[in-house]
Amino acid sequence: MNESANRKSAAASTVRAPQVRIPMGVRYKAWFAAVILANLATLAFAQSSCPGIHVKILDIENSTGTVACALFESPVGFPTEFLGSASNIMIIKIRDTRARCNFLDVPPGTYALAVIHDENMNGKLDANFLGVPTEGYGFSSGAEASMSAPSFEDASFSYDGGDLDLTLELNY
Repeated sequence: MNESANRKSAAASTVRAPQVRIPMGVRYKAWFAAVILANLATLAFAQSSCPGIHVKILDIENSTGTVACALFESPVGFPTEFLGSASNIMIIKIRDTRARCNFLDVPPGTYALAVIHDENMNGKLDANFLGVPTEGYGFSSGAEASMSAPSFEDASFSYDGGDLDLTLELNY
């Protein structure tokens, strides 16, 4: 066999697949569909943000210590016995004289909120020898302390289970 016959037989034995040209627009659509399908499980099972009671504490006297937010669902222990009686308690570090307490996944009902600025972080609202608080404190619904702490009824508010934004200012 001569050289040209070898080339012909080699060329004849090679099978080529037909080349299909896919337009660019179709390629991009297919790529986009593949990305969406790959992430569909993540999108389907993504958790939505949990509704709750969101409390902003503004104008804190200083950034020393922490803020304790106590959410009560009954008058028992309100507001002084928050460690033993509150249904939810959050201790938050103060940032730039502000703090935010978020109580998530709270069932609908009637609640009252007591907040203290625990400057020395001893877990309680400090008072002088007359019983007057020496650290900041505040209550929901604009309830104020005059000769004593306000009642649960004065500080209570209704919560429907959705998102509720409250803003509290502390008294010093």
